[in-house]
Amino acid sequence: MMNSRSLHVLLTVAVLSFLLIYFLPCGNNAPVEEKPSLVHILILSSWRSGSSFTGQIFSQHPSVFYLMEPAWHVWVTMHQNSAQVLHMAVRDLVRSVFLCDMSVFDAYMSSQKQKSDLFQWETSRALCSPPACDLFSRSDIIPAGNCKTICSKYPFSKVEEACKTYSHVAIKEVRFFDLKVLYPLLADPSLNLKIIHLVRDPRAVFRSRENTMADLKRDSNIIVGSQGTKGEMGPYYTMQVICKSHVEIYKAGRKATPSFLKDRYLLVRYEDIVRDPVARAAQMYRFAELHFTAELQKWVHNITHGKGQGAQAFDIGSRDALGVSQAWRKTLPFQKVQKVQNVCKDAMDLLGYQLLRSEEEQKNMSLDLLFAQDSF
Repeated sequence: MMNSRSLHVLLTVAVLSFLLIYFLPCGNNAPVEEKPSLVHILILSSWRSGSSFTGQIFSQHPSVFYLMEPAWHVWVTMHQNSAQVLHMAVRDLVRSVFLCDMSVFDAYMSSQKQKSDLFQWETSRALCSPPACDLFSRSDIIPAGNCKTICSKYPFSKVEEACKTYSHVAIKEVRFFDLKVLYPLLADPSLNLKIIHLVRDPRAVFRSRENTMADLKRDSNIIVGSQGTKGEMGPYYTMQVICKSHVEIYKAGRKATPSFLKDRYLLVRYEDIVRDPVARAAQMYRFAELHFTAELQKWVHNITHGKGQGAQAFDIGSRDALGVSQAWRKTLPFQKVQKVQNVCKDAMDLLGYQLLRSEEEQKNMSLDLLFAQDSF
């Protein structure tokens, strides 16, 4: 019969075995280092609002995997539908990209796809450096033109491979018109989503859209229908929908409820960025939990203080950013200014853009007076 001493030893061994099985990591006894939680950033904007430049502020950061408007593929493939109908497909694609699951593009691209088939892939520094391209360093500031020339011949699998090596995933998207569509992503425990809502003076947006009307025709048809884009008022109907969406997004983002929106929504005006680029970039980086390096500060200053005019769609080269942002005041006839103000009045009032009452006021009002609210 087993004596009490033997029984005590067996019980001790059993307890120790239990502790080893349930509380020590499998494989080896080395402590497991916790990985930092991923941060997902959605730059939410509309066409011709300075979103390509704002996207580059994130793309050029060495900790960020960035894609520019991946939902372009959804709208091209399903262009016969309205923006509202496409919301769900766009949301599902964005969620998959945030999780670095690039198989979602199988529904919208050829089975023989390459990295270079991805819309505006060359604007992503992450797709122009290892492991997506071996010819640049991950710490380099990489111009899109240089990347496109020498980094195009890589398999599409490199997109997912690269994405999984970054602490931050950022997407710039112009195809959401309702923040409530994104509530499931904000409540999703697998995501750590932060939204930067970028807006621009509707009069400047309208003037820029006039310059790139052919590039935006398909998108405008999806927004208001092909009949809605016809005639003299067509461009104004499109602006009306865009302005209304900014109002609804802003109101939803500023609400105290639901609780998952707390500290995860930031409104930024493009005019505030170009007036003080380094300070506004620093604000966005803090919100996104990113370090603002000295090299990036220099790049942000230089790219906004050049001589370019930014006339081409998706042009993100060095420019006189402040001058370009205000060019509409000298080139947009006051009759058109009045029409834009009529269809976008609610958005302008809410977002702090001063209504103009005359052509003289349009050309002579100072920047400080042009904005009813200095900043947010």
